[in-house]
Amino acid sequence: MALFSITYPFEIGQKAPDFESLQGVDGKSYSLSTFSDKQIVALIFMANRCPTARVYSDRLTSMQNDYRQKGVQLIGVNSDNQYFYSTESLSKMLGISEERNFNFPYLKDEDQSLAKKYGALVTLHAFVLDKQRRLRYRGRIDDSRDPSKVTTNDLRNAFDDLLEDREVKTPETRPFACSIEYF
Repeated sequence: MALFSITYPFEIGQKAPDFESLQGVDGKSYSLSTFSDKQIVALIFMANRCPTARVYSDRLTSMQNDYRQKGVQLIGVNSDNQYFYSTESLSKMLGISEERNFNFPYLKDEDQSLAKKYGALVTLHAFVLDKQRRLRYRGRIDDSRDPSKVTTNDLRNAFDDLLEDREVKTPETRPFACSIEYF
C-alpha cells in the first residue's frame, strides 16, 4: 500500500526504471548507466518556475558537496511542460543551472516519460536508488521550505542510512512543491 493513498508505478525496494539519452544542460546525453560508479543516485524532479525548487537550490548544491566523496550523485530532472511554460526549455534550464550554481547534472525529460515511470508528482520530488538501483526512498528533501524551520532532513537521513548499510528508517514521505504540468 502506498503512503497517503498515492499510487506509484513501483514500490520501495523494487528495481527502479532505467532511462537513456536525457539531454543535460552541459550538452551531454545521460543514461542511468552513466552513474554506474556511484553508490547512490538521487533523482530530484524539479522545475525552473517553481518557487519551492528555487529556495532549495542552495540546499541541493550543499548536499551534493557534502556527499560527493561518499559516492552519492544528485541528478536534477526537469519534466515540466516546456510548451505550457517556456521557462522549462533546455535553453532556460542552462541559464538557471548557471545562475543557481548547480554542481550536479540537470537533465531535460522532454517527453515526460521518466517522470511518468517514477510517478513524480511535484517539482521537488526525490527518488533515491541504491547501488543495485532499487528504490530506497521517495518523497521530500526535508520538512520545510524555510531552512531555519527544518526539523527533519529526510533526504540526508536516507543517504546516511544507506551509506551505513541500514534500511532507510523513513523510506517514504509526502513531497510538496509545484505540480508537474503533464501534457
